[in-house]
Amino acid sequence: MKKFTIVLSLLTLIFLAACGSGDEESTNTSESKGTINLAVTPWTSTVPPTKIARIIIEDMGYEVKETQADVSSTFVGLSRGDLDAYMDSWMPAHENQMEKYSDSIEKVTTSYDNANTGLTIPASLQGINKVSDLKGKEDQFGNKIYGIEEGAGATEMMRDLIEEADLDVELVPSSEGGMLAQAQRKISSDEPVIFYGWRPHSMFNKFDIKVLEDDYEVFTPSTVNVLANNGLKDKAPDVYAFLKNWSISIDDVEEMITKIEDGADEREVAQEWIDNNQDKVNKMLENK
Repeated sequence: MKKFTIVLSLLTLIFLAACGSGDEESTNTSESKGTINLAVTPWTSTVPPTKIARIIIEDMGYEVKETQADVSSTFVGLSRGDLDAYMDSWMPAHENQMEKYSDSIEKVTTSYDNANTGLTIPASLQGINKVSDLKGKEDQFGNKIYGIEEGAGATEMMRDLIEEADLDVELVPSSEGGMLAQAQRKISSDEPVIFYGWRPHSMFNKFDIKVLEDDYEVFTPSTVNVLANNGLKDKAPDVYAFLKNWSISIDDVEEMITKIEDGADEREVAQEWIDNNQDKVNKMLENK
């Protein structure tokens, strides 16, 4: 939260070393104050805050690049200064990475907190409300739990939880989209399924599901932080000051995710949020 992941990480590092951007070209301005490179992990929750930040930072006179990367490569890129900031770091899932790179990566601010995460099942399943209730019932779920990609802190936490709870299940890592496709297929067929769920996410609007209480305390409500390379404060003090003042609500992120998944343009959704929250944005830009 591995062979494929190692290859992906190496390729991403090569990509970063070449100073490449992600799937979007940078915005070109004739009087740019410099380039800010934002990390984008492959989760829907990363997109809304990153797009909002991009628009605001561009309006401040910078070019902005977005670099697609997995979690491991994001932390390496931030530590080396290839990446400047990351809008979607989940704690405690990313604690190990933060400890490893604490000399070169700074937690700038908290984006939002009390983000519920953990093992998730259809709400219609009675008598299973906490993780320990799964013991002895694993075969109802095909002895499988579907998770997100290898390398994510949450994936390692799920392995820890499976061991702590002594569950007879196989963890099946996948991309977020692959995991949700499995969950949707099972739910549509009224089949029991266990998968990794978290807020903010549109899954809670699309499915009638519940996050199981973690009575082993492996998963606790998460705090989502903005991270930056330690050099950002000197490289772009006004950008650093803006990020220091940044915050957004879980409900707003979830609403934006749903709009994007329903076909709305990511940048237009971000601009709409800015237009509807101009007073909040102005406060973020105070003392920049």
